[in-house]
Amino acid sequence: MRSIAWGTPLIVLGLLIRGSASGTLRKNEQLATTGPYAYTRNPLYLGSVIMAVGFAIAAKNLWIVLIMTAMFLAIYLPVIRAEESYLAQNFPEFSDYAHRVPRFIPRLSRGSRTPSSFTWDLYCRHREYNSVVGSLAIMAALLVKLHWVRH
Repeated sequence: MRSIAWGTPLIVLGLLIRGSASGTLRKNEQLATTGPYAYTRNPLYLGSVIMAVGFAIAAKNLWIVLIMTAMFLAIYLPVIRAEESYLAQNFPEFSDYAHRVPRFIPRLSRGSRTPSSFTWDLYCRHREYNSVVGSLAIMAALLVKLHWVRH
């Protein structure tokens, strides 16, 4: 039960980061530079990684850590590079933004003075609520597993 208690705050933090990023992202319309995008260029992926660490802690399973690390290296890194190439080609301001804001590990100071432009409409349009539903389902499965193992 302790592992779930330790992992849950990270899962919630990851969901909050993903949610705030999703609620400010206007895909293919404008370069996202506000909200969490003022601290890191990839807050959706950062939120997912934080959630994965939380789930690995909650599950107390080294295999999950190894699988998540391999997935990040094999999937996320190439996708991040491809997305940045697309952004550089389609948004002339991307180069300046990329110099001010780190790719993944967030800096503590904002790279933008513009306030966040979060909207629930964007959050819902991107179906970010599925992350919450999926996280609740995984946590329920972990609790069932914990209960099953104890009995």
